[in-house]
Amino acid sequence: MSPQPSRRSPILVWSLALFATLAILALTACGGGTEEEITPSSITMQRIGGFDGGALGAAEITAYDSQSKRLFVVNGANNTVDVLDISDPTKPAKAGSISGAPFGAAINSVAVHDGLVALAVEASPKTSPGRVVFFRAASLEFLSSVVVGALPDMITFTPDGRRLLVANEGEPNSYGQPDSVDPEGSISIITINDGRNPTVATAGFTAFNARADELRRLGVRIYGPNATVAQDLEPEYITVSDDSKTAYVTLQENNAVAIVDIEAARVTDIRSLGFKDHMAAGMGLDASDEDGGVNTNTGTPAVKIANYPVKGLYLPDAIASYTVNGVTYLVTANEGDARADWPGFNEETRVRTHCDKGLDPTVFPDAGNLILDSNLGRLRITATPNGGSAGKNAAGLCTELYSFGARSFSIWDTSFKRIYDSGDEFERRTQSIPQAVFNASHDNNTLDNRSPSKGPEPEGVVVGKFGRKSIAFIGLERVGGVMAYDITDPARPVFLTYFNSRTGTTGDRGPEGLTLIPASRSPNGKPLLIIGNEVSGTTAIVQIDLVP
Repeated sequence: MSPQPSRRSPILVWSLALFATLAILALTACGGGTEEEITPSSITMQRIGGFDGGALGAAEITAYDSQSKRLFVVNGANNTVDVLDISDPTKPAKAGSISGAPFGAAINSVAVHDGLVALAVEASPKTSPGRVVFFRAASLEFLSSVVVGALPDMITFTPDGRRLLVANEGEPNSYGQPDSVDPEGSISIITINDGRNPTVATAGFTAFNARADELRRLGVRIYGPNATVAQDLEPEYITVSDDSKTAYVTLQENNAVAIVDIEAARVTDIRSLGFKDHMAAGMGLDASDEDGGVNTNTGTPAVKIANYPVKGLYLPDAIASYTVNGVTYLVTANEGDARADWPGFNEETRVRTHCDKGLDPTVFPDAGNLILDSNLGRLRITATPNGGSAGKNAAGLCTELYSFGARSFSIWDTSFKRIYDSGDEFERRTQSIPQAVFNASHDNNTLDNRSPSKGPEPEGVVVGKFGRKSIAFIGLERVGGVMAYDITDPARPVFLTYFNSRTGTTGDRGPEGLTLIPASRSPNGKPLLIIGNEVSGTTAIVQIDLVP
């Protein structure tokens, strides 16, 4: 007799169906079904779309709204924000624009959170208070504007969306001139209130004015002529802790980071980042564009990455944060910057010019040869390392050399102990790429051009979570492209890939702002990296493919 088919009770069938439904809902709630659920062994990157703004500066900072599938791109050439529809990321289309003209002289940054767009707009003159302006992402409806500090630069929403933080850079227009104005730097903390009735609190630095000498001893660069601490500190970029309570703000020219209690709107500490020892193993640099000869002042360009007795000031631009086992870590892109853009003061010089009486042989072995152009003579350094000191002895011989930027990215804990530095990897990994010659700039394809001046110049950084891994993406402003590292273990990052869509003097050049779109919010269900390329004026949409 053939066996009878088993029969399930109606209650059992209903229970199994309910379990399956709940399992599906749980996966959906956790982002199930997206590629980002995978913990990749590696990644690859491909440019799937782009938009050409048609002018220098037509693509700088970018932000994405997942509700409207719109990308907001700061167009510095026109004082506008270009609004791009990227519902099909392979074919971005301009859907509108927002003009900054009614609010100020230039839009410096854009941020988006839950359909709310915020713009940072500097005044004319830049030393006057700027504004932050709010719009609806879907309709571009103007909501409100508020007054903030001078030269509002980078802006970011707190993770909980309750507040917007603004880095008011407060650059001077000049030093020591009849019309010189040097506004104070600060951080504005805006409580959003749906964007219609925002309120502003200010975290400033006046409480540190009496501590100038102490800060200098701790390594914070306070050196603008006749500037107070509050005038000299220039906030550049902000990252916020996951709990929305603490902000970490780069003070780029000051080689420091400010720590801000967001609820209290108060700067609680200022921490120096110290310097990088370019004599240490793996910490070399290419210091000259005339290093094709030996001990000469008439050399030719060549690739020569070596260790030198130089201290690299980190001077980071962008900063990002992430957590590992509940512990917060900070990631900096160590671009470097010099005060050299306004009348009355210029700290930037070259070794052979600054050290016109030579190098101190008790400090620098082989000092007579080291100062030649094929070695260190061409390297750009600061003439005022800190507090007006020129780094010279009584005889006028140079006793220390400080270069701009560390040509790397670094990972720090929140006490600002350095956990990791990528050393000279960026220069080594770009010394023989097909997209451009070694250390070319973004406006030329000249071998060794940037070697005396910050090399690849890492500027932007974003960090994303991919399964159980954290991955950092670092933009190289000069040679171009983006480096990707697995930073899940903060002490032992692993290089994953390098993407560059430049071709000589064409293609995407001068990456400025990076925006990471996770798969769960992406218009095509894949993680995307948006790159605003300032020099080419192009916005690149790059798909991140996860390798299982």
